[in-house]
Amino acid sequence: MRSLTSTLLAAQKQATRRPYIKVEAKNLISGVVRLDWTRLYDGSEDDYYHALTMPGDGSLIRVRITLPADSRKLYRQRVANPSPSSDYSQWTYTNQYNAVVCACASLGAEVSIFWINSSREIRRIKSTDYGANWGSPELVDYSPTTAISGLAAAYKPNGDLAIFFADQATLYVKKRVGGAWQTKAAWDKTTGDLSGVATVYDSDWNLLVTGKDTAGNYKLWSLIYGDGGDVAAGTWSALKEFGSAPSDGSFEYHGVFMDKPDVYRGFYVEKFTGTEAYNRPFWSHSIPDTTFLSSLWHEPVPFNLSSEYGLAMAHFGDYCWLSTPAGVWRAPLTTQSLDLSPDVLSVRQEAEPSRGELTVELRNDDGRYASPGTGSLAVLDIGCQLEFSPGYETTAGNEVSSGQTFILEAYEHTSSGGKASLILHGVDGWRAIDDWRARHQFRWNKDSNEMSIKQILEFVLARVGLKLEVKSQSSVITGYYPDFTINPNATGSTVITKLLSFVPDVLFIEGNKAYLVNPQSADSSVYSYGSSHPILEARYRVGAWALNRVQVEGYDTSAEAPIIADSFAWDEINRLYDRLQQLYDRNLDTAAKAWQRGEAYLREAEIESANGVIRVPVNCGQQLYDVIDITDSRAGLSGERKRVLGLILVYQPGKAQYEHRLALGAV
Repeated sequence: MRSLTSTLLAAQKQATRRPYIKVEAKNLISGVVRLDWTRLYDGSEDDYYHALTMPGDGSLIRVRITLPADSRKLYRQRVANPSPSSDYSQWTYTNQYNAVVCACASLGAEVSIFWINSSREIRRIKSTDYGANWGSPELVDYSPTTAISGLAAAYKPNGDLAIFFADQATLYVKKRVGGAWQTKAAWDKTTGDLSGVATVYDSDWNLLVTGKDTAGNYKLWSLIYGDGGDVAAGTWSALKEFGSAPSDGSFEYHGVFMDKPDVYRGFYVEKFTGTEAYNRPFWSHSIPDTTFLSSLWHEPVPFNLSSEYGLAMAHFGDYCWLSTPAGVWRAPLTTQSLDLSPDVLSVRQEAEPSRGELTVELRNDDGRYASPGTGSLAVLDIGCQLEFSPGYETTAGNEVSSGQTFILEAYEHTSSGGKASLILHGVDGWRAIDDWRARHQFRWNKDSNEMSIKQILEFVLARVGLKLEVKSQSSVITGYYPDFTINPNATGSTVITKLLSFVPDVLFIEGNKAYLVNPQSADSSVYSYGSSHPILEARYRVGAWALNRVQVEGYDTSAEAPIIADSFAWDEINRLYDRLQQLYDRNLDTAAKAWQRGEAYLREAEIESANGVIRVPVNCGQQLYDVIDITDSRAGLSGERKRVLGLILVYQPGKAQYEHRLALGAV
């Protein structure tokens, strides 16, 4: 149950209650600002290696290399106050040529441009006045070869900086500490040739890396070079994959860039060399309130551009910026909100174990909502985030319970007689799960324990923008490592259902999070109905279990023998004889694991056997799978514990309705 203030808790129990609800539309998706890009410059420069940074005065510093036919000359650009009316076509030649790759970074007034040339020289020019004036080129080091496919740089807040460059199959780091360059160091990973690197400093040097694995499959990895944040200083974290393309599929990954304006945001290029070849940028972002080390990223999304060398990204103030040699884009970074509460005529919210919907009716008799998505209603558009917060008028004022969000899936205008309305239809994260399709195959735990059920759940949920939070969890979900495969085009709902079939745990979605619950028969009640909080109407039903015996077959690989484990609900068997379900899972290699699987199925049958519905005044903090207790003397119930398996909230002030209908199950 969501936490409520004492005054809101008291208000919802009063004999006379005055409802208050809040509905807002925001330019968010999965809790992250949706960046709506506007192209400000469309030039004719050739697509080749380039970079972007924004120093402390908000100027835009761009760097590019010309094509080999033009001697791979290095150019720089500074736009002092970038805006839609700025000139992004003027470049300054640095008198450097034969540049292989380039990068730039800034901190306050200091800006550094790095490049590696065909003589293997790693060079830098530096500005100490926001890029207005530049010093002479400085020799930093030499690369082992000229086969360099990626270069990235980032400052640390104290002025130290690090550059990373990919030389064939090796990633190197070169740090400048206290004004002195340190000896370059190679990573400790084994891969095929690399194709790109990007970095952002945030307690550690956090990196995105593209390239091949030892089998020749193209990969997109996250990686940390530690500075004492999440990873020990001077050490490398494990490579964590979040993009993959088979070696025989004509796909490659290149042109990777990253920035952190709010969450980590990354761009990379997917290159297809088959029929209808393309170079298409994709973008992704990390999941809010997660660490870079966890490597939880939203499913990459295509960007409407053809570019082999990608989109560099930077931010300053209220805007994010993208750049290629021939293009500049800008998007607002701020959260925009539209309060719809004063115009709400009715609300219906429904929540079930695998579905959540919100319907809001707004008054439109004067045409105030005639044109959603435009003008002052620009935020109110398909895909925006609807935030619904039920509440009451209390002694402390209008109070609500916040945290429930929905995606605006559709809207409709209605008109009849003198009444006109705009009806909003929102869906929760379950719809995003239903819509997700695996782009390629994933497989874990084939030869070793890589990811538990919980970790695979976290990975899949992150692909649709949801963070996994634990309210309670079983030992099975963290300790079970099945050989698990997600096939191409598998739906998110199919994958989640399969994963949950292995464990007694359940999920519910609220806001932009998926909450994990391990329902236990000993769970305590979090709220009481029937005494201080009245029951308006009720129905209670007790039925037989859908199954009362589960036989699970696994396989002991060490003994090369099958395992059979039976779970029984003896009282139910004595009443109705056995209702058997048989399961087979070769991943279950011990009798204990097989028995736990059977017990999980029996628990589900027990919970669903006793159902019912109560109709009550709205409890603003009620959540799915909460255990409540009911006192209803006419039904012989006194403090009887039940579990909430579904809820419908109805707000119709014209009919004086503001109530919850709670679907019940056994504890």
